[in-house]
Amino acid sequence: MTETQFQDRASQPDADPAPAAQATPLVGLDRDDFAAIMVRLDEKPFRARQLWHWVYGQGAREFSAMTTLAKAFRARLQGGFSLDRPEAVEDKLSSDTTRKWLFRFADGELAETVFIPNEERGTLCLSSQVGCTLNCAFCHTGTQRLVRNLEAGEIVGQLMAARDAIGEWQLPSQGRLLTNIVMMGMGEPLYNFDNVAKALRIIMDPEGLSISKRRITLSTAGVVPLMARCGEELGVNLAVSLHAVTDQLRDQLVPINRKYPLAELLEACRAYPGAHNARRITFEYVMLKGINDSPADARALVRLLKGIPAKTNLIPFNPWPGAPYECSTRPAIARFAKIVNDGGLSAPVRSPRGRDILAACGQLKTESVRVRRRRPAPPDHAQAP
Repeated sequence: MTETQFQDRASQPDADPAPAAQATPLVGLDRDDFAAIMVRLDEKPFRARQLWHWVYGQGAREFSAMTTLAKAFRARLQGGFSLDRPEAVEDKLSSDTTRKWLFRFADGELAETVFIPNEERGTLCLSSQVGCTLNCAFCHTGTQRLVRNLEAGEIVGQLMAARDAIGEWQLPSQGRLLTNIVMMGMGEPLYNFDNVAKALRIIMDPEGLSISKRRITLSTAGVVPLMARCGEELGVNLAVSLHAVTDQLRDQLVPINRKYPLAELLEACRAYPGAHNARRITFEYVMLKGINDSPADARALVRLLKGIPAKTNLIPFNPWPGAPYECSTRPAIARFAKIVNDGGLSAPVRSPRGRDILAACGQLKTESVRVRRRRPAPPDHAQAP
């Protein structure tokens, strides 16, 4: 496209021209990427900061809305870039106000995102993969084989699409409903570390989406070699999917334990950068009837976590079609919690949210698995080693 054509497009008021066929998505690009765009377009460096503000600070959906940018520059952006988010093909609201979106990405693959509002905060649960590398026995997502990793833009795009849906771009930060992020959706985040890290840096940038690292929690089933890197490079809160107090049982429930057994996992937790009493590691423990909910298991959990700045989240098992487990009884959960609390660990029992729309912990799954045979296998780095 010539400069004259750019000027002609810029003369059309209040309407964005049609985007180019191979438009580059801006969502998911970081500050270095924005700076490189300015070099490519021969624009002043400060334009990168202006564009960043409109994309991540204001959530602009059209280039014509970027009123601090010259019309000619807006037209050039429109000619080669897009502001697209994932498309919400389903939007379900639970009776308890939990909301779940099924997002479709540019290649047609699908992933689920869950928003859990309450009086004190609003938590968005983001997915990092289509399917999952792991096969945790109690998790519905684990029954869906991995299709591929999500790109940084597809992770950030979930957050931006959620903000679009709840209409809070123009609200001051202290008035927003969406305040916290948990990387606890579909997939193992540490097996997609580079894309997750890039996405979280964008999300944490104070001049854009501006969600503090103290309000972000990354959950892992125990990818030991990458845990330290997560703490050093991102500094976010860590949650570990524990679920068992012996290697024998954890090998069955969380198969990655066969590669990184409990002793290695807990040593990585003790060494996690930034972990201290004010920023404790959260150990997630799903309560399975007759499997891991005995008083002996509770006492063993206290011994296992001794010396680690830790708290436990006891999660009543959330059923899903064909699940091989049942949830522990209320008395069993209460007894377990009391033993752990008496042992000096905080052990709140998580209240299930979104069960009626299969949005609760361990219930996420999409139909993307139906098309995986028609697509290339994911790259080796996306697979569990």
